[in-house]
Amino acid sequence: MITVQNLTKKYGDAIVLNIESLEIPKGQSFGLVGNNGAGKTTFFSLMLDLIQPTTGHIVNNGVQIDSSEAWKPFTSAFIDETFLIGYLTPEEYFYFIGEIRGRNKADVDQLLEGFEDFFHDEILGQKKYLRDLSKGNQKKVGIVASLIGDPEVIILDEPFANLDPTTQIKLKGIIKELASSKEVTVLVSSHDLIHVTEVCERIVVLNKGELVRDIQTSKETLKELEVFFGG
Repeated sequence: MITVQNLTKKYGDAIVLNIESLEIPKGQSFGLVGNNGAGKTTFFSLMLDLIQPTTGHIVNNGVQIDSSEAWKPFTSAFIDETFLIGYLTPEEYFYFIGEIRGRNKADVDQLLEGFEDFFHDEILGQKKYLRDLSKGNQKKVGIVASLIGDPEVIILDEPFANLDPTTQIKLKGIIKELASSKEVTVLVSSHDLIHVTEVCERIVVLNKGELVRDIQTSKETLKELEVFFGG
């Protein structure tokens, strides 16, 4: 589904990402972990054509990302609040994303009904602009918006940050449900090792832009990661 070849990103003389080869098969729940500056957000930004690679390329379902936009209809993401439109209400934003994704209001409303528990009566019907919501509630909106239109690839950067424990647990259930479908590839980055080992069947560790671990998740994975980062 996703292949990476000879991918680098440099700023001046500094190499912030250097991945020789990586393959993510269709339907995999893929976790990306690393300390600050490891290159996680850089990798996701390259996957979304937000920045250009210095060398190499990423191919998503047969489409080279930096040379065609044909990957966009089946790929969605929420990286941070800059993906939102602050002067819209949540409802307006959801309908806007739905229109882009070829879904009408009824389609969007039907999807939103399934997330009433996740929203916890804090998102819909509040007559608030997105810019006036808390960081946690902004994240809820962005995550759910990324699910509109039945995307085949979903990219979530630090989805658990700024969420309260109850919402984190609900989000883990949402990601696990997505990952249970072999038609959906879910990519998650997180500083929280516990959460990422619970929801991802495979975890890759980045360190200073380099891929240093590639782990099929097991009962020993959390301990292995704790030893790596603690050492």
